[in-house]
Amino acid sequence: MKKIPFFRASIDNKEEELILKVLFNQNSNIIETFETDIKKYFNSKYAVLTNNGTSALHLALCAMGIKRADKIICSVNSFPDIPEVIRHFDAEPIPVDIDENTLNIDINKFEETLIKNKHKKLKAAFINHVAGYSSKMDEIYALAKQYNIKIIDDASRAIGTTYKGKLIGSIKDSFVSCFRINPQFQNSVAVAGFFTTNDEEVNEQAKIIRSNGIINHFNVNQNALNYMYDVFEIGQKYDIGAISAAFAKAQFEKIDIFTKRRRDIAKMYHERLKECPHIFLPKLNDEGIYTQFIIKIDKNRDNFARQLMEFGINTALHYIPIHFLTYYKQKYGFKVNEFPGALKTYQQILSLPIYADLKDEEVEYICEKISFIANNSV
Repeated sequence: MKKIPFFRASIDNKEEELILKVLFNQNSNIIETFETDIKKYFNSKYAVLTNNGTSALHLALCAMGIKRADKIICSVNSFPDIPEVIRHFDAEPIPVDIDENTLNIDINKFEETLIKNKHKKLKAAFINHVAGYSSKMDEIYALAKQYNIKIIDDASRAIGTTYKGKLIGSIKDSFVSCFRINPQFQNSVAVAGFFTTNDEEVNEQAKIIRSNGIINHFNVNQNALNYMYDVFEIGQKYDIGAISAAFAKAQFEKIDIFTKRRRDIAKMYHERLKECPHIFLPKLNDEGIYTQFIIKIDKNRDNFARQLMEFGINTALHYIPIHFLTYYKQKYGFKVNEFPGALKTYQQILSLPIYADLKDEEVEYICEKISFIANNSV
């Protein structure tokens, strides 16, 4: 029996080369070089590199000056780190239902939520791009301008995603765009996060906060001793180590290669599963980058996943809606049917393996077993 993990990093000599370079040159400027690469790729004024994706989210809010009792909108179909970083400020996450077809935030529900929560404490909205499909950003930006809130891209699954030909992370109407490299929260080889912005103050604040709030006087005054420092505000420890930065930089340089391979795999899934009963496939999209391949199953999803696991195929769920999670359910008293779009899709969705290191024969095996289960056991 084959054993197919949900994710496996694609690694070659490039990762080894960069890691060895920083190991034997500990004064390497790999982090600054990587941030320059990010700025060039996204055509942004600033890039702030962090030790993981959740750090990037939290650091962005720190630099924006989010405070207690502020309100921030997010999709109810978000990974738990989105409401988590909001709650760390004792601020309030305001979930919004999703479009059942795209799994992204529902524009009409987004507007209803803006109207309902119109207040000076409503500061921003996290907009995610599930599976590497962009949300409807023109409508979102127009509403954000109308209601005077900032847009933060939760682009953890969207490095390389475009919206009408422009990269998420380079669109000027987003205040901050947050990303992560190798966005797997289990068994990661190495992780990194970053955000892009064109706001100078946010960039400067973030780079101070990410290193314990320390300001080194030598960086300000070249005549100062290099061991002199000061702290003007409470910081975090979100800076990234050189080895992790080297690995992440090597992965970042392969974005186009990874995207092409995932698109090829998505086409294979479509070709082999288009006639499969009980299975509904995501639409192929020229701007989609397929960081997740989320199917819908019209019968017992969990039983289907168990049978795939018996064949050695690991799957995932993106995502369990926020209002189902015990902390948020108890804190805010959410009802199960409060977000009907998320409720319906949650009962059906299942994410299949899709990554650059997935071999054609593994894709064939996955499709074979899905067809077998769908035709015989569901």
